[in-house]
Amino acid sequence: MDKLTKKGLDGTQLKTIALVLMVLDHIHYFFEFTGCIPTVFSMLGRLSAPLFLFCTVEGFAHTHDRKRYFIRIWAIGTAMAALEFFMIYAKAFRRGDGFYPLNAIFQDLALLCIVWQGIDWLREKKLAKGIAAIAAVLCWPYVVITSPLPLWTSITDGSWSFLLGGVLLYALRGRRKVQLTVWALVIFLCDFVLPFGMACRQDGFVWTQMFTDYYEWFGVAAVLLMLLYNGQRGSGHKQLFYWFYPAHVYLLYGASCLLYNVLR
Repeated sequence: MDKLTKKGLDGTQLKTIALVLMVLDHIHYFFEFTGCIPTVFSMLGRLSAPLFLFCTVEGFAHTHDRKRYFIRIWAIGTAMAALEFFMIYAKAFRRGDGFYPLNAIFQDLALLCIVWQGIDWLREKKLAKGIAAIAAVLCWPYVVITSPLPLWTSITDGSWSFLLGGVLLYALRGRRKVQLTVWALVIFLCDFVLPFGMACRQDGFVWTQMFTDYYEWFGVAAVLLMLLYNGQRGSGHKQLFYWFYPAHVYLLYGASCLLYNVLR
């Protein structure tokens, strides 16, 4: 049994792969204006967010202190959202061409943690608490229209498909094949079928553009790595994964601002 559990990839290995892919994606994101960064960096990066999402689902399910787990994600996400808020509305800290980072995946994860807890309360027959938790996430943007706090309608990073995928991964957790099959099909529908249907109506569109311009759906390939997850936490390094995200975003952004000023 021990030999079987050691096969595949543990949580730390999955997050490390996601981290490397994320850095490639963000190198393209911040330095695309130079024309020197290959688009393949961004294509490979499509796998990063789904992998981090999957690992967060597992982390939330296994943590012994959900409140602390949530507060850590919420605090980092809210700090980044507050800075983004001022970039959007005060136009502060923007690059010379008006560009500013929209990297805010922690906001999505914070919102999803609330929904996941609501799902568990519903399973425990705590209907009022479960419905209230899920309703709070759905109704919050209609109560507070403009805020530096995470909102699924504005200051978030993922799309509707990302949030929906996060709900499905948690709700179906424990039935790996069903969980990942449903997730992959829904993401393929949201990120390939629907965009393809809309793009077909555009003049001059050719199907090959789904592999060159509309490649968000490449993230579906992350399911192959998810299938390799062996259920083990790994060596940890959780502080690295929490703080690397905001640190590398602003370091790369700062470097891009300096380079832009040099090149212009």
